[in-house]
Amino acid sequence: MLPFLLTLRRIVRGIWRGLRDPEFQVLFSLAFLTILSGTLFYAQFEAMRWLDALYFSVITLTTIGYGDFAPQTDIGKIFTIGYVITGVGIVVGFVTKVFDHLQKARLDELEAKQKTPPSDS
Repeated sequence: MLPFLLTLRRIVRGIWRGLRDPEFQVLFSLAFLTILSGTLFYAQFEAMRWLDALYFSVITLTTIGYGDFAPQTDIGKIFTIGYVITGVGIVVGFVTKVFDHLQKARLDELEAKQKTPPSDS
């Protein structure tokens, strides 16, 4: 559990750090709006509960696709085709930017450690 919490902390720090970058802000906004639009669509047109619609949107765009939910209506299937084609690229771009900021933060930490003089013990 500890490694998971440490990784989650790093990811949150990477997102927080990235919010100062205009390109990151755009990708963050696009990812958020894409997931929100999918959630609203699936809740409305596929009669999914809000949590199920959010879950399906995230699982679909991250290409995990457990298969526990699937669009049942024709309009839902058509929407999902466009949703996947556009949304996967947005989410991949966002995740890539998060990890870029994580890597930069880690390099900054290592450089800071190298610059500190050794203490006499």
